[in-house]
Amino acid sequence: MATEIRVPTLGESVSEATVGTWFKKVGDAIKADEPILELETDKVTIEVPAPAAGTLSEIVAEAGETVGLGALLGQIAEGAAAAPAEKKPEPAAAPAEKKPEPAAAAPASAEVGNMLGAALAARQPAPSAAKLIAENNLSADQIDGSGKRGQVLKGDVLAAVAKGISAPAAAEPAKVQARAPAPAEDAAREERVKMTRLRQTIAKRLKDAQNTAAMLTTYNEVDMSAVMSLRSKYKDVFEKKHGVKLGFMGFFTKAVTHALKELPAVNAEIDGTDIIYKNFCHVGVAVGTDKGLVVPVVRDADQMSIAEIEKEIGRLGKAARDGALSMADMQGGTFTISNGGVYGSLMSSPILNAPQSGILGMHKIQDRPVAIGGQVVIRPMMYLALSYDHRIVDGKEAVTFLVRVKESLEDPERLVLDL
Repeated sequence: MATEIRVPTLGESVSEATVGTWFKKVGDAIKADEPILELETDKVTIEVPAPAAGTLSEIVAEAGETVGLGALLGQIAEGAAAAPAEKKPEPAAAPAEKKPEPAAAAPASAEVGNMLGAALAARQPAPSAAKLIAENNLSADQIDGSGKRGQVLKGDVLAAVAKGISAPAAAEPAKVQARAPAPAEDAAREERVKMTRLRQTIAKRLKDAQNTAAMLTTYNEVDMSAVMSLRSKYKDVFEKKHGVKLGFMGFFTKAVTHALKELPAVNAEIDGTDIIYKNFCHVGVAVGTDKGLVVPVVRDADQMSIAEIEKEIGRLGKAARDGALSMADMQGGTFTISNGGVYGSLMSSPILNAPQSGILGMHKIQDRPVAIGGQVVIRPMMYLALSYDHRIVDGKEAVTFLVRVKESLEDPERLVLDL
């Protein structure tokens, strides 16, 4: 009896995923709970464990295919795990040597035919997508396919209709082309790689945020002397007691939660004609990984000490780099902090992480001359940027929020005394 491998529950608001890498091939022995493939959602990449031990008897969904919740991915043959491993070296040795002969003798035209068939199939929309395309009087050329080899799926058509794409005019196909053809001598030195699902989602959400929100950015600067002095004084004893290094993110996160309590609109979001005020602070911390930007969430950061925040940020950062973030780690953020300073950025305007109404941009700490008490002195300064949704946050609230963050960082005792 075969055990089915199906798409697991992927988390709130996630209804589909793209099949990534299969770690096993048909005929391989599998142990129970052993990771057998990756699924890439629009938020995180997760590994699917084997539901039972046995031998992988069938792969139903190949790498690159889009699958929904509960979809069949493959099957495991029962009780066959040990048998192939023992039989392979002896009885299977002879057939194994003969196998390459028929494969090598197979006509090249068959392989070319298979490749051509696959290419033609990719060009054809999925049946459900084709029906929607016809109903909306569209052309498949107008729609970017997210399926295997670029096949247009039903979700792609629905997304295109939602964006307001209409029936093509005579010259419309030319507009759909991403760019003009490259000269032959340049084309040979280019490499075209399909965007991962995560990268496509990042691109879409950032653009949607710009198109939807009335986004505006206000700036200020903060003298980091007090925080740096406090950190330098206590970093060794802090690490010894808490087992984690004392960085800057704990101070910034705590300063943000204080400001959010005073100015709740920055911690709210718009839902239709309603404003939803959050009486909690789930702070997202943007982390760059080799697969793109992810924003794990420090939940209830307003109820944490600086030490607890540093521990949680450390855990989330490591999980992000290792590709081990869970769906729960990625959801529910009410405000985001992005630290471009770690890459050397001196100033930037961060884009909102929708549906949130505010995002704080941290930047590089740089010694600069500033006037204090009528004297020019050199201080370690950082530019701060708050991007906010002007539909819900007024300019006065945004400026006050950033001033409160600045005040907390320049006088960090306020954070300890909850002032």
